[in-house]
Amino acid sequence: MAKTKVLITVKTYPTISSKYEELVCTAGFTENGKWIRIYPIQFRKKSYNEQYKKYDWVELDLIKNKSDFRPESFRLKDIDDEIKIVGKIGTTNNWQERKQYILQNVYENLEKLITEAHNKNICTSLAVFKPAKITDFTIENVEREWDKVKLAKLDAEQRQGNLFKQPENLFEVVKKLPYKFSYIFEDNAGTQSKLMIEDWEIGQLFWNCLEKYEGNEQKACEDVRKKYFNDFAKTKNLYLFLGTSQVHHFPSKNPFMIIGVFYPKKELQQDLF
Repeated sequence: MAKTKVLITVKTYPTISSKYEELVCTAGFTENGKWIRIYPIQFRKKSYNEQYKKYDWVELDLIKNKSDFRPESFRLKDIDDEIKIVGKIGTTNNWQERKQYILQNVYENLEKLITEAHNKNICTSLAVFKPAKITDFTIENVEREWDKVKLAKLDAEQRQGNLFKQPENLFEVVKKLPYKFSYIFEDNAGTQSKLMIEDWEIGQLFWNCLEKYEGNEQKACEDVRKKYFNDFAKTKNLYLFLGTSQVHHFPSKNPFMIIGVFYPKKELQQDLF
């Protein structure tokens, strides 16, 4: 069976799972510009050659994820299957080639998108969204540690399954982010929404800034805000990648969260004369 070629545009911050230890939700576009979600992936357990970055083209052996009703959801045929990186799209000509895949279907009205998501015949769960206006960027404290019961269970299972490994070689789950980052924005009808950003990129930016400022969390948060609000929201042509979680897709009034950002430069309108 032919492998599926996917342009990776989304990698969410890792979460812990009692079944697979640590998981990353990955999403992107097929060659015909359609969204696809790949879940679960034990990303940090993959070999270096398989650890794809955003805007890499990858080839994977995918099948429909039958435990997930969302139409875009697929999974590796086997959790340990190889992920082959076969190319990359750069930022030449203000991200022109990336735009060809990503901007084929852009939503500007949140109510329309949510209606599609809640319609069981459509069930849209991934979208590119263009906010009319970003009004704020918020940073809120959250729990600083993963659930201790889950961690203890993972640790016990891992040690039981790795009897011949030294303790220092056991897999260590990623650190939990101590803050929740969100955009507050308006759509083209003036409706205001606040959505959390679940992107790995924002998490890594926080940790990098924290290291830069030798553990000063206030300064690290200020830098994250500068990047996402002062830079992306004010000086770039900002689009949001939105996605739903399976458990909240139907029950939630607005099931979407921000799973990535797309930020080419603003294009200057050419003077006609």
